[in-house]
Amino acid sequence: MSLFGAASGFGTGGASMFGSAAADNHNPMKDIEVTSSPDDSIGCLSFSPPALPGNFLIAGSWANDVRCWEVQDSGQTIPKAQQMHTGPVLDVCWSDDGSKVFTASCDKTAKMWDLNSNQAIQIAQEGVAYREVAVLCVEASPPSLNACHLSDTTVVEFPHDAPVKTIHWIKAPNYSCVMTGSWDKTLKFWDTRSSNPMMVLQLPERCYCADMIYPMAVVATAERGLIVYQLENQPSEFRRIESPLKHQHRCVAIFKDKQNKPTGFALGSIEGRVAIHYINPPNPAKDNFTFKCHRSNGTNTSAPQDIYAVNGIAFHPVHGTLATVGSDGRFSFWDKDARTKLKTSEQLDQPISACCFNHNGNIFAYASSYDWSKHRRKQTR
Repeated sequence: MSLFGAASGFGTGGASMFGSAAADNHNPMKDIEVTSSPDDSIGCLSFSPPALPGNFLIAGSWANDVRCWEVQDSGQTIPKAQQMHTGPVLDVCWSDDGSKVFTASCDKTAKMWDLNSNQAIQIAQEGVAYREVAVLCVEASPPSLNACHLSDTTVVEFPHDAPVKTIHWIKAPNYSCVMTGSWDKTLKFWDTRSSNPMMVLQLPERCYCADMIYPMAVVATAERGLIVYQLENQPSEFRRIESPLKHQHRCVAIFKDKQNKPTGFALGSIEGRVAIHYINPPNPAKDNFTFKCHRSNGTNTSAPQDIYAVNGIAFHPVHGTLATVGSDGRFSFWDKDARTKLKTSEQLDQPISACCFNHNGNIFAYASSYDWSKHRRKQTR
C-alpha cells in the first residue's frame, strides 16, 4: 500500500490543474481534472455506492495501480489511497456497503481491498441525464502532490489461469459473492472468506466484457459470444444470444425498466456501433436495434469515415439515458427510447478509455488516455 504523494515518487511531477491555461486540446471543455492521476492509461472507473456518504472515485490503470479519490461537492478531488497489482488493472467495483473495492488484473489475480484497514487481500490467483457542470476528467499525466490517506490497510487475493478481465460484486438475498470473468474462459464466483471458488462456469471463449445488475448478468466473449445469466438462488446460464454486432465486442452495460428491474443491455464494438437488446421484448424486430457512433462523419455515409471503437457505456441511474465514450476522444449522450443523440462533446487529443456516473447521476467521470487502438503508438505527457 502506498499513499498519494509518498516519497517513492508517486505524487511528484508537474500538475495539470483545473482552470490552467493550455495550448493543446487535452481538456477543451475545461472539465474538472482529478489531481494525482495515474501515470499510464486508465482502463476502468467506478463511483462509490449510495450507502457510502459522499462520492469516492476508483480508477485502475496500466501502471498496475488502483487509486481512490474523494470527490467533494465543489468538484475538488482529494487523493485518499492507492493499492498495487503486478500487472495492469482491467476492472474495478465496489461492495454494496462501500467498505470494500474489488480489482481485476492482468497479473491473473483479483483482489479485495478493505478500505477500513487499507489492506488488499488476494481472492483469485493462478493455480490456487447528466449535469454539465459536474464532469470529471481523469487524465493519465504526471500527478500533482496532494497527500491524504486512510488508516493502514488488508488486500485479500482471490485462482485464474489467465488475466482477469471483469469483476463484479453480487448481493443476493441468500448469498453474497464476487464474480470474475477471465481470459482462461471461465466465470468464477467467490466467497471472500475463501481462496477457492464457490462455483465455476465454463465460457465458450475468453471473457472480454461483462455487467451485472441483480438478478441478471451479461458476459460478452471473444468470437462475438453473448451469454445471459440469472443469479437468483444460485448463478446459472439463462440464454445464449446471437450477437447483433458483426465485430469484436468491447463493452456492455445493463439497463433497467420503469420498475427498476434489469431488462436488457447495450453492447458496444470496435466498429463504432452500439446494439440495444432487450431480453424478452414484445416485438424483437422492432424493439432491438443498433446505431452508429464515434465516427468521423457521424451518420453521413456518402464520404469516407474514420471508425473508432466504443470503449465504454454507462447508463444514467435516474433518467436511463446512456453515455458512450470512444477512441475518437469524444463522449456522447443518447436517449435510447427516443433513439436520438442528446449531445456530443468536443474532441480531446487522446481516446476516452472509460466512463461512469455517480450513484445519483450528478457527476459523470471519464478517463482520457491511450487505449492501445493504434498498437504501441502511445501519446505520453
